[in-house]
Amino acid sequence: MVFRSLICRFFALLLLLLPTIPGMAQEADLEAGKPLFRNQCATCHNRDMKSKLTGPALGGTEERWADYPREDLYAWIRNSQALIATGHPRAVAVWNEWKPTLMNNFPNLTDQEIENLLAYIDGVYRGTFDTKPAVIGPAGGDGGTSEKPNNLPLFIALALILGILAVVLARIVANLNYIIQAREGDAPTRRQTLAEILTSKGVIAFVVFTLVVLGGYTTVNNAIALGRQQGYAPEQPIKFSHATHAGLQKIDCQYCHDGARRSKHSNIPAANTCMNCHAAIKVGSQYGTAELTKIYASAGWDPNTDSYIENVEELSEEQLANIYKKWIADTYVQEKGTLDRKGEKLIEDQWKGIVAALTNPENGDNKIYGPIEWVRIHNLADHAYFNHAQHVSVGQLECQTCHGKVEEMEVLYQASPLSMGWCINCHRQTEVKFADNEYYKSYTRYHEEIQKGQRDKVTVEDIGGLECQKCHY
Repeated sequence: MVFRSLICRFFALLLLLLPTIPGMAQEADLEAGKPLFRNQCATCHNRDMKSKLTGPALGGTEERWADYPREDLYAWIRNSQALIATGHPRAVAVWNEWKPTLMNNFPNLTDQEIENLLAYIDGVYRGTFDTKPAVIGPAGGDGGTSEKPNNLPLFIALALILGILAVVLARIVANLNYIIQAREGDAPTRRQTLAEILTSKGVIAFVVFTLVVLGGYTTVNNAIALGRQQGYAPEQPIKFSHATHAGLQKIDCQYCHDGARRSKHSNIPAANTCMNCHAAIKVGSQYGTAELTKIYASAGWDPNTDSYIENVEELSEEQLANIYKKWIADTYVQEKGTLDRKGEKLIEDQWKGIVAALTNPENGDNKIYGPIEWVRIHNLADHAYFNHAQHVSVGQLECQTCHGKVEEMEVLYQASPLSMGWCINCHRQTEVKFADNEYYKSYTRYHEEIQKGQRDKVTVEDIGGLECQKCHY
């Protein structure tokens, strides 16, 4: 009996260990690896898998680790520094090439998730997996980024033409009336002049009626558009290029705006988020030290010593100026070889720019150190409810659907009208992604109709997306 019990326990333990035995894991899923890469790796590694970024290009990772057990690669991904500490040859070689840049630890990734991630990386690297996101516009177009045509000149021209036609018709009607009266013997002694016709009660009444209609139409239109400013592109305290970060560097939107996937609001990133990269990347590709030094000053970071400034809130403006002017000067000398008059002027101009960007005398904020006051661009009316997580995590929409091709914007602007009609059209046309989406499991009738071939899709409208209380509760 004891022997039989031991045998049973052995096989039970074997069944538990099977998924972790090399070669027994499930087949890798590239689709499952895509969100893992975006959420865990895309911050530091280039999406094309071929170019270096903050970290090395990931394409060919499996080949470079082929001489070592698979478990070593798992250990490297979960805790790189721990593997380096053991003296592992491959781990030490990578560290020597990229130090002091530290790789993030991912201790919670399972073997299967790592396999999915590696398969996705290899698929993109070899060109066998399509990485371009599908952008579904609210009208089936480019995500609402097309410019609104300016019809004002056309309306003015039509108004002038109609005005001229009205005058001509009024003159013709007056002449016809005179002819009729002349035939009946009731003709007046003289015909009405054009001025008399235009100042008659009928014409004045028509003009007043037209002005009331046009005024009402304009008032209603402006009231509907209140607070919505399509094309609005304000100047920000720091020149931040989405074309460089989201386009050229392929940084995922949700790395900076991480609230979009888990809350109502898509938060504005704090300066510490910027510091994740710019503690190492200290000179900008477009503006040099001019804009990045504003971030350092806001975060209280000393780029001269690569450390945060102790008791920064107690330092005077002059003390802070000495720190950041030194950094700007040293960078200029490193690039030009000497500090000339042009360099001295550049230092003063950049410091003035830092003060102007980070202080606001109007509300009494004269401190350099502190949060950056970004200018809000997208702003819905208070009576309209919108939840980012509902659209990003549940609806699985790309950011470009509402915000346009952000990755091409040097200066961010409001691409879509954000009107009620625009939202309704999107809800009417956007297909709900039912497949493998736990959120929509409760819609059993629609699932059954799809399986029976009675319908080929379910739109947001079908699940109540046009109900008033959904947005105006």
